[in-house]
Amino acid sequence: MESIDKEISLNTKLNTHFAGRVVRKDLTKKIKEGANVPVYVLEYLLGMYCATDDEDSINEGVERVKKILSNNFVRPDEAEKIKSKIRELGQYTVIDKLTVKLNEKKDFYEAEFSNLGLKGVAIASHYVKEFEKLLAGGIWCILKMNYFYDEEVRDASPFNISNLTPVQMPNLDIEEIFNGRRQFTKEEWIDVLLRSIGMEPTQLENNVKWHLLARMIPLVENNYNLCELGPRGTGKSHIYKEISPNSILISGGQTTVANLFYNMASKKVGLVGLWDVVAFDEVAGITFKDKDGIQIMKDYMASGSFARGREEKNASASMVFVGNINQSVDVLLKTSHLFDPFPEAMAYDSAFFDRMHYYLPGWEIPKYRPEFFTNEYGFITDYIAEFFREMRKRSFSDAIDKYFNLGNNLNQRDVIAVRKTVSGLVKLLYPNGEYTKEDIEEILRYALVGRRRVKEQLKKIGGMEFYDVHFSYIHKENFEEEFVSVPEQGGGKLIPEGMGKPGHIYLVGHGETGMIGVFKIETEVVPVQVSLRERDLALIERLRKA
Repeated sequence: MESIDKEISLNTKLNTHFAGRVVRKDLTKKIKEGANVPVYVLEYLLGMYCATDDEDSINEGVERVKKILSNNFVRPDEAEKIKSKIRELGQYTVIDKLTVKLNEKKDFYEAEFSNLGLKGVAIASHYVKEFEKLLAGGIWCILKMNYFYDEEVRDASPFNISNLTPVQMPNLDIEEIFNGRRQFTKEEWIDVLLRSIGMEPTQLENNVKWHLLARMIPLVENNYNLCELGPRGTGKSHIYKEISPNSILISGGQTTVANLFYNMASKKVGLVGLWDVVAFDEVAGITFKDKDGIQIMKDYMASGSFARGREEKNASASMVFVGNINQSVDVLLKTSHLFDPFPEAMAYDSAFFDRMHYYLPGWEIPKYRPEFFTNEYGFITDYIAEFFREMRKRSFSDAIDKYFNLGNNLNQRDVIAVRKTVSGLVKLLYPNGEYTKEDIEEILRYALVGRRRVKEQLKKIGGMEFYDVHFSYIHKENFEEEFVSVPEQGGGKLIPEGMGKPGHIYLVGHGETGMIGVFKIETEVVPVQVSLRERDLALIERLRKA
């Protein structure tokens, strides 16, 4: 009974403090199953017509949304049919994604339709001034389209836009979220965030909740590098594909430097300059057609910039790497390392993995079942996506400095990684900057664990170069030092457990100072070019002896 009262209270709070910004997530599920539209478009319409507690009004609103989608949403395979309707009827309403650019040669704005396939359609400048996102990646809109063919102006499109209404949030009042956050406890706010991405927090353990929050960090933090490997069916890529219109998921893994970073021919920045998050699905398939692709990616992951031609370009997109582990974690740790699913070109590149800010243990997240998806209220997806994007302009990387120092085992890259993770989680949980020492300590411990997981695997790959894995933080008030550990094996021993690489051997001996120490000797087989004359002489010598 207490649980039911809590749900009623949280739903009531949301509808009170964020009226018109929330939607019942079971409605999204019902319509999404039969309509191939982005979740953020669907939920915007549901927020318009179903933002009420009255069941009859909700049912009426759902039917209205279904009708709008059925009649007006443009499917790419029906584009010609819709264009014909606009021509024959003279006017018709469509739902499509609109991108606008300025045609400086003719001095007017022209629109391009994503599904309808139209280009060069004139659009009034007041729409561009009112909804600037039209110029920056595009917006899904409901549009009233007219058709008029003028024989005297043959190079102009006969289609024109008589009315435009965005079905994404055209703007966001961030103070509304800051003020609304004060009405919720930390636990309630975590539940709100998880329900906003469709999950039911009452069915999830606490550590799983934090892992799901960590998946959101790349959406709020600039240049954040996240790796998540785990079993299939745990929703690793879902948030980057469905939840935010500001992220892109590269399926299959194959890409080019021109597509991802910079096209030298067209002089245009690639995906990292156009999206907040670039996520790679199935890391095992990541390949670059260019030989220098991985090197450029490493440069970008470290600094947020990359050099192409004579220029250095900057971008703020976060990089996410998700993939499957096809065997148990215990077996993987004994035979290899936790980055093993990456392609061969990266699998033993310690410099590449050192740029990962957090390793999210996907094996700790259960496979999704129907009861894990919520039927309660959460933020409209596009509303929370705009909140995430707005928070990218802010930083809380110094939040730990008031209360803690970091231990001496953290090098500069470790410190940057931990600070970025802390900043991202503070943006999610305490966006208004109101937090206590205990709040920051909880976040700091979580951040240290994820970075130490990276460092432990680097130790297995790179050996003693990464010996300093004993991460800790120090209380400023009493100088008490506290250490964090990871559940996976390793870290406590100088010689990593499990099978080592061929040609590597550990031994104990005296150093130059006379102290006993552990030494590692690495041998490597390299190809040697032998001249034809040398080979013939060697053959003659063997024959002579025989």
